[in-house]
Amino acid sequence: MTTSAQGPDQASDQVTDRGTSAGPSQGRPTANAMRRALKRARDGVALDVGEAAVLLQARGEDLTDLCASAARVRDAGLEAAGRPGVITYSRGVFIPLTRLCRDKCHYCTFVTVPGKLRRAGHGMFMSPDEVLDIARRGAEMGCKEALFTLGDKPEDRWPEAREWLEAHGYDDTVSYLRAMAIRVLEETGLLPHLNPGVMSWTDFQRLKPVAPSLGMMLETTAERLWSEPGGPHHGSPDKEPAVRLRVLEDAGRSNVPFTSGLLIGIGETYEERAESLFALRRIQRAYHGIQELIMQNFRAKPDTAMRGMPDAELEELAATIAVARHIMGPSTRIQAPPNLVDGEYALLIDAGIDDWGGVSPLTLDHVNPERPWPQIEELTERCATAGFELRERLPIYPEFLQRGEPWLDPRLLPHVRALADPETGLAVEDAPVVGRPWQEPDEGFTMHSTGRTDLHRTIDTDGRTTDRRNDFDEVYGDWEALREAAAPGMAPERIDADVRQALSQAADDPTQLTDPEALALLHADGPALDALCKIADDLRRATVGDDVTYIVTRNINFTNVCYTGCRFCAFAQRRTDADAYTLSLSQVADRAQQAWDVGAVEVCMQGGIHPDLPGTAYFDIARAVKERVPGMHVHAFSPMEVVNGATRTGMSIREWLTEAKAAGLDSIPGTAAEILDDEVRWILTKGKLPTATWVEVIKTAHELGIRSSSTMMYGHVDQPRHWLGHLRLLAEIQQSALSHNVGGFTEFVTLPFIHTNAPVYLAGIARPGPTARDNRAVTAMARILLHPHITNIQTSWVKLGADGAAEMLRSGANDLGGTLMEETISRMAGSSYGSYRSIQDLIAIAEQAGRPARPRTTTYGPVPQERHSTALASDGHLPELLPVVEQG
Repeated sequence: MTTSAQGPDQASDQVTDRGTSAGPSQGRPTANAMRRALKRARDGVALDVGEAAVLLQARGEDLTDLCASAARVRDAGLEAAGRPGVITYSRGVFIPLTRLCRDKCHYCTFVTVPGKLRRAGHGMFMSPDEVLDIARRGAEMGCKEALFTLGDKPEDRWPEAREWLEAHGYDDTVSYLRAMAIRVLEETGLLPHLNPGVMSWTDFQRLKPVAPSLGMMLETTAERLWSEPGGPHHGSPDKEPAVRLRVLEDAGRSNVPFTSGLLIGIGETYEERAESLFALRRIQRAYHGIQELIMQNFRAKPDTAMRGMPDAELEELAATIAVARHIMGPSTRIQAPPNLVDGEYALLIDAGIDDWGGVSPLTLDHVNPERPWPQIEELTERCATAGFELRERLPIYPEFLQRGEPWLDPRLLPHVRALADPETGLAVEDAPVVGRPWQEPDEGFTMHSTGRTDLHRTIDTDGRTTDRRNDFDEVYGDWEALREAAAPGMAPERIDADVRQALSQAADDPTQLTDPEALALLHADGPALDALCKIADDLRRATVGDDVTYIVTRNINFTNVCYTGCRFCAFAQRRTDADAYTLSLSQVADRAQQAWDVGAVEVCMQGGIHPDLPGTAYFDIARAVKERVPGMHVHAFSPMEVVNGATRTGMSIREWLTEAKAAGLDSIPGTAAEILDDEVRWILTKGKLPTATWVEVIKTAHELGIRSSSTMMYGHVDQPRHWLGHLRLLAEIQQSALSHNVGGFTEFVTLPFIHTNAPVYLAGIARPGPTARDNRAVTAMARILLHPHITNIQTSWVKLGADGAAEMLRSGANDLGGTLMEETISRMAGSSYGSYRSIQDLIAIAEQAGRPARPRTTTYGPVPQERHSTALASDGHLPELLPVVEQG
């Protein structure tokens, strides 16, 4: 596939002048510098940016030397991949879904304006019939890839684009792209490769199920080419390097096989080009998700602002390919578009490429229309002359196909397997290309009971099978890169501050605490901490009284199969792991019935992000409980599960939550929050939703009248400043909810990090959970900083035990949470405090703190007498915790 860079848009006539194709005038490196750098490359020594910049200027004999060492690295990689001497290409069609774009790149001829489209008789977007006509003809010619090219978010710039989408029933360009990808899969059998430009984390979740691979060129990390007037990317919001790097990281976090690359010769210096390559290496090292890098040479085009710029010479391209090979190593595939190399195939093969990208027997290169594709027969001959065999591949490279989950969505497996050689992962060249169903069956998903379904009981007797998954070293990303990022959080920071003024302010009016004062209190220790806890406890008494509340509830974790890759989570399992399980719908309903029979008023249901679980399965789960136990409050589905459900169904978050509410969802847990600061979040989690998306889900739920809890998991790689930011954000969200006359959060739950079996701790990156001081300070400051917006502060007996929970009740907390009846998430992480507590156990914890206890509902209302009497009769727990057996 070729994710070409020289497309989207046109703009001013002023472009930064360049002394050479590689940017402002630069002195040639000395002969000694070149010799040293070449020797390091020959010896396989890691290069730095300065040495890479020197080698980018290799020409003549120096270039021959550089290419020889790069080719050896390439050959070693092909040998390791099991296809020595093979150069690949993808046979496909190019589908320019829209030529409108919100960006204004000064070298682009792909992008146009609405008026020109109308005059040419074209719509703002290709119609479905036009898309499918190209795809069908490509399938008839043996093509296997449908490469969608399009401009970035044209609806943000052009009213005509927005009106077209609205008229055809689509919220945005990504929605239309997703719909067309599905139709291509179902009606033609071609595999979509999608290049919509800059994508959000949520966009990746929407598009991953419909395409085996996605792409976006990095182009360059030289910010001045974007920020300075006259630069090639000036006026193009999607070309900001930081934005594009974030896209690459989100692709890695989302386990998306991704294509990227550089566009060379647009004004960057050799140092800037080298820095761009090292930025790509950093991301590849962290996520291992870049399946190929395209090195594309700038070609000036008429009628563009950069028409007078010199083309990037082919020797310059060859040097860039060779340096990229040395920096990226043997396992990254490196590609050069064959229609831009003027027949110099041997030069680029010698430089270290191992792929020619997409080549079409049907459609032209819409980004470089003046450059026709070479005939595949010619490419075959040129490769053979250089000693290589040309083989066809699919949009997803064999290495990623062989990795399997989570890199390829299960709904795409039938489509990919139909075209892939099971031994090599390359394309079966004569495979019939026919459409296959993609959509979920209309009758709904039938969850089947599998695996260790008695884990809720045996976790307390037999424990977990192993302390870690056997893919520990691969699934969570690069531990060394994470260790560097996490180093500042390994030891809790301390600040020297006079806490007396802060304590005085907290006692007088906690709503007026400044951030520096709040931070000083979060660091309090000794007598100052005792004073802080007393202030919080007094505030608790004045706000909610002395009653300690609890709820008779049952946790139902319906599956622990998950491929998200959260590094703190010891609960998630692959489907083949010994401790993996999935409950059937009838088992979920049976457990809810059991809970109702012993007095429960709520079930709390959460599960892993199971790759086979459709977005509609969550509706089925809620409906199964409500049909069996109509009076049960369904508190279910974390924001991560909400996003998973929405993206899998193609619904918006609002639409999905509305449907879930109609199916029986009453409230949602505010879990998946961890720390609402992406600096910490991306160390703790690999693929979980970012802070902004968590906030979007919570706010949307509140607007729909679906209340939620709020949480914070602390004591790992975080610091008190992160706790402060987290609590301030929760307070802002609640203020917004209350200002719109909706209930918002029901409570705030403190979740101390359980380290024992957490992958991030086993890798030596996280602290061993919070200290006793941390627990007291967080509980007290939650009471103070969330006042008066969130009035209920819950402590976790599961994570702290009875003594710890009683101490938190003396530090500002007023709620003990639930009886749970079963609990596997904290127990899998290594909590030693059991899976359930009886009502008398919870009353005893309250009495230990010198306080009375009373039951509550999910929303902190009174419990009906019938429910309370039933609960007291059973003491709030099941008579025996046995696995529910399916009745045949």
